[in-house]
Amino acid sequence: MSSVRSALARARYWVREFSGEAAYDRYVAHARSHDPQAPVLTRRAFEHARTDAREADPRKGFHCC
Repeated sequence: MSSVRSALARARYWVREFSGEAAYDRYVAHARSHDPQAPVLTRRAFEHARTDAREADPRKGFHCC
């Protein structure tokens, strides 16, 4: 049973990494560790800023449509 849980935990980890969902968690942990009193972006605002940064960087090769 523990091997099944371990496999599911690894799968969940990789899905979160590939989907980008873990990026927000890393951002929150980083922001809170550097300045616990500073306001933290909401997930929606974080994703907006992340998308804007990705679209503005010509090295990323982001092309819509």
